[in-house]
Order: sequence, then C-alpha cells, then structure tokens
Amino acid sequence: METAQSRQQAAPGAFTAFARFVICGGGVGLASSFAVVALASWLPWVFANALITVVSTLLATELHARFTFVVGERATWRQHAQSAGSAAAAYVVTCVAMLVLHQLVAAPGAVLEQVVYLSASALAGVARFAALRLVVFTRNRSQAAATVGTAPPVPTTVAHASTPADPAVLCYAA
Repeated sequence: METAQSRQQAAPGAFTAFARFVICGGGVGLASSFAVVALASWLPWVFANALITVVSTLLATELHARFTFVVGERATWRQHAQSAGSAAAAYVVTCVAMLVLHQLVAAPGAVLEQVVYLSASALAGVARFAALRLVVFTRNRSQAAATVGTAPPVPTTVAHASTPADPAVLCYAA
C-alpha cells in the first residue's frame, strides 16, 4: 500500500514534470490535432475542436495526475474542473490562431493548418503546464508534505537510573 510519504518522495522536479507533461500532453495534443482535422470533415471546425478539446482534456488530466505530477491516484473532480478552465483558455488560443490563419490565407492546406494549430497548442501548453503545476496539482503535494511533516509522535520510554542515596557519592559524580 502506498503511503503519503512515498508519494511525496516520488513527486518529480520541475524539469522531469515538464518532460512528462510534454510526452503525455504532447502525445494527446498530437493525436487531437489529427482527430480535429478528421472530425472537421463532418462538423464545422469550431465544433470539432470543442469536442476533441473536451475528450483530450479528460484524458490528459488523468495522465497528468497519474504520471506527470505523480499524485498517485485518479484526478479529482476539482482537478478536472480546474484543468478544464486551462483547456478552455487553450481552446480560445487555438480558435483565434485558426481564425487568423483563415483571414490571412484564403485556402490554407492541411499542413499549414496543422503547423498553426500545433504552434498555438504548444504555446497554450506551456501556460497550461504552469497552471497545472502551480495551481491544480499543487494542493496535493502540499497536503502530502503536511501529512509527511506531521507524523504521529513516537512513544518514548524514559529509563530512570537508580540514584545513590549517599550525598558523598552524588558530589563525587558531579
């Protein structure tokens, strides 16, 4: 059984967490970009992006809770809600980037759309990492640290040495 102390010890540093974030979030983001393009052939792009953003946010939040920030358990509803807030901001960034692209280029190709979408996603991803590390998953680390720091008191026994009753022996010992 895993304890709060072992979870605290397993919490990665910023560099390791960012590398895991890039792998987990980047993998989900890359798959999402292809899913958005595929789904956009059936739905308007904004709706396809919204649907893929919701699904990818749920998946990425679970991956981040379990692997990126090593919470040691499934993400809570609070964490999902906070992560959804950062994903909503990322959604706005990707939508604005795509709208600007379509204003500047009459008929952009799929490759250009992918480059713009992935660039906007990467920019939003760095901001999401900061939000997830500093806000969403920070409480679990501080709670685990508080739990580790407040271990129950260790019972101690005091052994009393027998003291000599003779004052001359007491003075000699001093």
